[in-house]
Amino acid sequence: MLNIETIYDASKVLSEVARKTDLILSKTLLEGHEIYLKSENLQLTGSFKLRGAYYKISKLTEEQKKRGIIACSAGNHAQGVALAAQKNNIKATIFIPATAPISKVEATRKYGAEIRLIDGVYDDAYKAACEFQKETNGEFIHPFDDEDVIAGQGTIGLELIQQLPDVDAVIVPIGGGGLISGVAYAIKHLKPSCKVYGVQAQGAGSMYKSYKESKILELPTVNTFADGTAVKKPGQITFDMCNKYVDDIVTVTDDEVASAILALMERQKLVAEGAGALSVAAAMFGKLPIENKKTACVVSGGNIDVNILSRVINRGLLKSGRICHLTIELLDKPGQLRDVSSIIAEYGANVIRVRHNQGGENTDINDCFLKISMETRNAEHFEQIKQALIDRGYKIASSVQ
Repeated sequence: MLNIETIYDASKVLSEVARKTDLILSKTLLEGHEIYLKSENLQLTGSFKLRGAYYKISKLTEEQKKRGIIACSAGNHAQGVALAAQKNNIKATIFIPATAPISKVEATRKYGAEIRLIDGVYDDAYKAACEFQKETNGEFIHPFDDEDVIAGQGTIGLELIQQLPDVDAVIVPIGGGGLISGVAYAIKHLKPSCKVYGVQAQGAGSMYKSYKESKILELPTVNTFADGTAVKKPGQITFDMCNKYVDDIVTVTDDEVASAILALMERQKLVAEGAGALSVAAAMFGKLPIENKKTACVVSGGNIDVNILSRVINRGLLKSGRICHLTIELLDKPGQLRDVSSIIAEYGANVIRVRHNQGGENTDINDCFLKISMETRNAEHFEQIKQALIDRGYKIASSVQ
C-alpha cells in the first residue's frame, strides 16, 4: 500500500535523474493573487511523467527487466518510460495513439523505444498494449493507475511543501489521475489544511464526472487539444484517492487553456502544453476559491507541438480580445477606408488585415462590406472602437472578439 515513506523513497531514487523543478512566483498572471508555478514543463523529458515511470521501473526485479517493459501513452509517459528503459538497458515497447503530436512520438523514439502507433485515443492504445502484454508476458508500466507510479508523482508534493511551507492551495491537472493522486496524498499527509484542487479539460472530463457522481464513469468520446489528459476513464486507484484526498475538481474550456498558454509565454516566458496549462487556466478564469490564498499551480508539461502552438496562440489572442474582427456596412465611395482607419488609429489599435467586398443581392447597389482584423489591448478596448464607429454613423454588420 502507498504510504508517505514510499514517496520519500521515490524522492531519493529520483534524485539521480529528475530535476527538482523551480517554484516560480508570478505577479502578473492574476492581478491581486499570489500565484506560484511549479515548473514541471522544465523537467527532464519536458513533463512530470518521468518521475512515476522511473520510480516504477527502478522497483522491477532483474527477471522482470529481462522480459522487457510495455507502456501506453499520449506522449509524455512514453518519454519517461523510454528514458528510464534506456538508463536501465531494458527493451521498451510503447503504444501511442496516432493522434499524438509528432514531436512527442519522435522524442520517444530517440530514447530507443520501439513505437507502435494505434488509431484512436489513449484508451485505444491502452487496449492494444494490454493485448501485447498478454502475448509477450512483458512488464506493463501503467501511466497512472499504479501505486509506485503515483508515489513517483507524489514527489512533486514533497517539493512543494519544502519550497513553500505556507502554501494554502495547490491546483493540479488531471488526465487519468496519477499526478493529482500522488500530489494530494503527499500534501494532505504533510499539511492537511492545504486545499488540493484538480482541473480537467471540459471535453475530457472523465475524472470530473466520476468525482461528482461518486462512481467511475467512462466517456464515449474525448475532445480536447490537451492531448495529455484525453482519457475516457479514470483508474480505480486514482479515483479512490481523488475521492479521499482531493477537495474539488473543475473543468476549463479549450479557449481558456489557450489563453493560459499565451499568458504563460508572454508574462512568464514559459512554454506549456495544453495539459500543462490546465491549472493556470483554472486560476485565471476564477474556477476555484483561491482569493487571498498562496496558490501553487502545477504546470505539468511543456511538450507542445509547434504546429499546434501557432493555432493555440491565435486562439488565445482571440479569447483575450487581443485580435478582433469587424465587418462594417457602408457606401462604396472614396475615403471610406481612410475615415474608418483614422478612427481605429485614434483609439490606438493596429489594423492587420482588410478585405473589401461589394454588397450582396439583399443590399443596395452602392453598398459594400469592409472586413477589418485588428490588434487591440483587450475586449474592452475593442468595444470602445466599435462604439466610436457607431457614434460616427457607421453600421456594424458583425464583430468577433
